[in-house]
This record gives sequence, structure tokens and C-alpha cells, in this order.
Amino acid sequence: MHYSPILAPVVALVAWTLIVMFWMLLTRIPAMRKAGITLGTARRGGRGANLDGVLPDDVQWKSHNYNHLMEQPTIFYAIALTLALMDMGYGINVWLAWGYVGLRVLHSIIQATVNVVLYRFTCFALSSFCLLGLTVHAGARILHDCGLL
Repeated sequence: MHYSPILAPVVALVAWTLIVMFWMLLTRIPAMRKAGITLGTARRGGRGANLDGVLPDDVQWKSHNYNHLMEQPTIFYAIALTLALMDMGYGINVWLAWGYVGLRVLHSIIQATVNVVLYRFTCFALSSFCLLGLTVHAGARILHDCGLL
């Protein structure tokens, strides 16, 4: 079966997101126990953000990063799938997609460990340029096919 090469970075980012989720759980659950918090005693309707200031910051960083992986990457998934459906999931678009994924993984590692905002922001900004490139390529193709370019 043939598939678009741009789907490989999509699968890689989903896999990375699951790794971060498990990393979050493996650090958060023991920290919750240490703080005397159980699922039975957790505040009704509580969210992970309610643990900020309760659990150590370095434990919460994993959770913050997991949340970040639920935000901008959703746009990446949409544009990558769009490019795959447009038969544009190869060449420079694959390189941009892998660049996006690599930078998001690096962003995660930074945020979950040392959490230096300057380094995080640099990775975020560079990955956003990759996302912009993917979007421009898809948009230009649509405008071209509509006769507007």
C-alpha cells in the first residue's frame, strides 16, 4: 500500500505525545501521593492546573508540555493531512514536517527538564516557521488550482 511520506512525521508526533503523557503520569502520580492527594480526595471538577503550586514545579512542567502538545500541533496534523490528500506530502514538505516534529520534541525535552523560556521560545518560533511553510505551500496550491495565482 502506498502512503504519503508526510504521514511518518504525523505518526512520530503522536507517538511522542503519548511518551510525554506517560512521562507526566510517572512523575505526577508519585508526587500526588507524596502530597497526600488521591483521585478520591481530589477536588470535584478539578483539573491538572489545580496542582500548580501544590506539586513541585518540575513535576508540573511535564503536564504543561503535554497540554502544549494538544494545542498548536493540532494545526500541524490538519495541514499535514491536507498536504497528504493533495498529493503534496513529499519533498520540502516532508522536511518541514520533520523539522516541526524535531523542534517540538526538543521543546518538550527543554520544558520538561530545565524549562528555560528562551530555549523553549526559540524552538517554538522555529517550529512555527515550519508550520507556516507547510501552510503557505498548501494555500498556494489551492489558490493556483482555483486560478487565483
